[in-house]
This record gives sequence, C-alpha cells and structure tokens, in this order.
Amino acid sequence: MIGTLVNSGAILAGGTIGLLLKSRSPEKLTTIAFQGIGLFTVTLGIMMAIKADNILFMIFSIILGGITGELLRIDQAMDNLGERLKRVARSESSHFAEGMVTAFLLFCMGSMTVLGAIEEGLGGYPNLLFAKSALDGIASIALASTLGVGVLFSIVPLLIFQGGLTLFAGSIQGGLTDTVIMEISATGGLLLLGLGISILEIKKIKTINMIPALLYAAVFALIF
Repeated sequence: MIGTLVNSGAILAGGTIGLLLKSRSPEKLTTIAFQGIGLFTVTLGIMMAIKADNILFMIFSIILGGITGELLRIDQAMDNLGERLKRVARSESSHFAEGMVTAFLLFCMGSMTVLGAIEEGLGGYPNLLFAKSALDGIASIALASTLGVGVLFSIVPLLIFQGGLTLFAGSIQGGLTDTVIMEISATGGLLLLGLGISILEIKKIKTINMIPALLYAAVFALIF
C-alpha cells in the first residue's frame, strides 16, 4: 500500500497548492482553467477509448455498467460520502462533491492505476504508482484551483479503489492479461469522455454510475 499512500500524499500536497492559488485567482481565470480541464478530459478519454480491441465489449460494458450503477445508486452513495466529508472538513464549497468525484475519476480510470496496483500487490517495487503520484500531484493543483477542497478528499475513494486492487492483486493476477487491461482502460476512457462532457456543461452524464462498466469490460475480455 506504500504506492497508494504516496499517491494520496502527492494529491494532498498538490491540492493544497491549488487551494492557495484559487484564493488569489480572479473568477474568470478559474473559469477558463476549468474549461481547459474539461477539454483535456475529453481528449484523454478519446485517446484511451479508441484503443479498444473490441468495440462491442465497450458498448455492452457501458450499458450494463450504467444500469448496474443506477440500480445500486452509486451516485447517491458518493454524494452522501461527499456530504459527510464536507461536514468533517467544515467546508461551505458548493462544488465539494463534484470536485471529489471528478478528481477520483481522473486519478483512477487510467491503466497506470490497474498496472501499478497489480505491480505493488505482487510484491514489486511500486514504480508505476510513484510515477502516477507525480502526475496526479500536478493535476491536483489545477483541479483544486478550480473545484476546491473536495479534490483533496478524493483520496478517500482512491484509497478504497486503488488500495483494494493492490490487496486483491494476488488473487486476480492470473486473469489480468494485456487484453483485459486494455479493455478496462478503453472503457475507462469512455467514462472520462462522459466526465469531460459534464465538466464542459454540454450534457450532465452520471459517469460515476457507470463505474461497474470496468468490471463488465474485464469479464467480457476474459470470456471471449
């Protein structure tokens, strides 16, 4: 779990710097930075999604994942978590939950999360997670400067998701072939595309409810 803990520390450090910048930045600069994050997220999502080996896997994964997430009400669970953390932080930010969810999705949807967690879970030195920590730390500066303190608290779901992958790496290692990882990453890219569309206020998409799509992508790749 060292890699995940370092990752969390980098996000906290970067997010703190971002909050300091936010307090000194005019609103128009914050707005344009937020739009830049949206464009970056869309671009990153497209780049990841087009790498899918089988587009049907991705389509069915997103549909089934969205239905599953809607039935499980994942968005409500994340909102409740955000409200509890908001009370703990004594924050009055109207974007607290949005910042937490947006940062979590950006930090955890890439292949570096899966590969890095597996690497450390199998007893290897967490090189990938350390590299990811540097990237996430820089990204958290931009995110916190626009979305506020909720970005710092994205480490809570990150610890659960990424730390959980690390702890269970031994039992799932045999099934995580390059193809499986590629399908998971491509589906994650589609989720990021949806997140970017929401950030740009083109259309509000319940991206968080589609997270089970990652599991479906892995299952489809394993079976077929």
